[in-house]
Amino acid sequence: MKIAITILLLGIASFLIGKWVKHKSLYPFMPFRYDFRKRRNTFLKMMELMKRTKAKTIVETGTSREGLRGAKSNGAATIVFGKWAKENAAFVHSVDISEDSVKNAQAEVDRQNLQDFVKIYHSDSLAFLENFDKTVDVLYLDSYDYSNDPEVQKKSQQHHLEEFQRIEDQLHDNSIVLIDDCDLPNGGKGKLVIAYMLDRGWKILEESYQVLLVRENFTLDEAI
Repeated sequence: MKIAITILLLGIASFLIGKWVKHKSLYPFMPFRYDFRKRRNTFLKMMELMKRTKAKTIVETGTSREGLRGAKSNGAATIVFGKWAKENAAFVHSVDISEDSVKNAQAEVDRQNLQDFVKIYHSDSLAFLENFDKTVDVLYLDSYDYSNDPEVQKKSQQHHLEEFQRIEDQLHDNSIVLIDDCDLPNGGKGKLVIAYMLDRGWKILEESYQVLLVRENFTLDEAI
């Protein structure tokens, strides 16, 4: 009986340790309970660069439709960047074509008291970016949901390329670009846009589930 109990307790302990090891929070920036898993490291690197470049204008395509509940599944970037903006006197512009996604994201923005630092737009992202006239310090591309359908994959990849092309002239030497959902079949969302950027003087800083890019002449202010 004692052996059985010991084995059971060891099994439970192993399970909990495994869960803890896999859990990748942004604590203390965000509460520990939120698990950002495959996006944690690129988010941390992104925010470090944002701090060092004194980023002020952040543009996101594809808003966080599940709020912080979606930290592990979709990254909850609207809220992550919104909180960063609140702490660093910056501003987030987030656009999504889905009315439901906009409503859900806005509700989370309100719950987190970020409404003075985040504006969510209900619009096609291409039209929005075409008419965005501010200089962009940070661009986060995460629209047009990917799937296992090859035709959907092609359309998503083309859409992300066109998004970048619409806003390209608003980027500067120290702009930062992060592309989500890249480690997926057939190159993920970033396949075409990353190739396009690499041909035009950009370089990859981090490459995992997300890909982080800056210009080849990117420079940092060492004082944080």
